[in-house]
Amino acid sequence: MIVFSLLSGTQRFSSMEASLPISGRLLSERLKELEKEGIVHREVIPETPVRIEYSLTEKGRALEPTNNEIQKWSQKWITDEDIERSNR
Repeated sequence: MIVFSLLSGTQRFSSMEASLPISGRLLSERLKELEKEGIVHREVIPETPVRIEYSLTEKGRALEPTNNEIQKWSQKWITDEDIERSNR
């Protein structure tokens, strides 16, 4: 979900936190993992207050075709009923 979110471009933590169904703590952990793997780039912009932006690296952008195929698969095979059942 994080990679998919960043495919649309650079984002700040707060905008990702607002748009993704995971806690801020989990998002922070996953971003650190993705950065360590070279998939996400974290940029600290020294202004007041400090701004931190996240974007995909070339390695991360290379996941776009895979994400597109997963999205196509889910649109074909996952129903609203499946989603409701997983939310219980």
